[in-house]
Amino acid sequence: MPPRLIDIGINLTDPMFRGVYHGKQTHEDDLQHVLSRAKRAGVDRMIVTTGNLSDCHEAMDLVKSHDDLFMTVGCHPTRCSEFEAHESGPEAYFNALKTILDNPEARSKIVAIGECGLDYDRLQFCPKETQRKYFERQFELAEATRLPMFLHNRNTEGDFGKLISENRSRFTHGVVHSFTGTLEEMQQYLDLGLYIGINGCSLKTEDNLKVAASVPLDRLMLETDGPWCDIRPTHASHKHLSSMTHEQQAIYNPPAKKKERFEAGSMVKNRNEPCTMGQVLHVIASLHSMETEKLADVVYRNTTMVFFPNQSNLNGS
Repeated sequence: MPPRLIDIGINLTDPMFRGVYHGKQTHEDDLQHVLSRAKRAGVDRMIVTTGNLSDCHEAMDLVKSHDDLFMTVGCHPTRCSEFEAHESGPEAYFNALKTILDNPEARSKIVAIGECGLDYDRLQFCPKETQRKYFERQFELAEATRLPMFLHNRNTEGDFGKLISENRSRFTHGVVHSFTGTLEEMQQYLDLGLYIGINGCSLKTEDNLKVAASVPLDRLMLETDGPWCDIRPTHASHKHLSSMTHEQQAIYNPPAKKKERFEAGSMVKNRNEPCTMGQVLHVIASLHSMETEKLADVVYRNTTMVFFPNQSNLNGS
């Protein structure tokens, strides 16, 4: 029986999970296979991250029919231009997000505000000023709902930390997901009471591993950020997977085929999915010379406390 895991960040509305790549149907919709593999790997809850208003509606259609799926509501920094492009103006876009959050039938499935933050690596999608303006607006959503925040930060020259610091009293908890920053950045976020989300992108280099190993266990969460951020043979973390047993390999790294040679029931090569969470768990446990089961218990407690405070007994937790 694998240890219980919660994937705090999985992009299940991405068309890849329906077999669509770059707008082209390459293979059949295999989302149900993805969810079945996750369950077999001990992933008993998944948080579907949303990046804009249309994502929110699509995610709600998905999660409402699955007991183990939950979601965020918010606007990704690279999509914040959508506020101003909305046909009825920015306030109408903001109010549309609020309407989703205010729906009593939906609230049990919404566990965070986000994915929101700042991303200066991809300014071609949205300028800094627009990102900052609408990141700050989303603190209003967190303040009104008392939901935690699912946060994104990429190369923001201190602006992300500054906005978090200025607005920290407005939200309960927050996790900086897919963390790839320095020890100094991590400490700043820890000092602000935030959690750190680790996935395959957080574990690419030896420097990344040093930072990941330094995250206090009581502030650690794990994720896949699928279909992205898989652990690859070229990554510094990959060597830590060599000690996985055959049973662990079978559930955390099952056979994969290229998308052009898709076989129902097999993973798709280079398309990350929740069942691989066990790989991230294994790397962090190895860095701490710790049993995976013990680490999984700690991370599970962290995650349920923040995202599922009223559901801590779900699935026997």
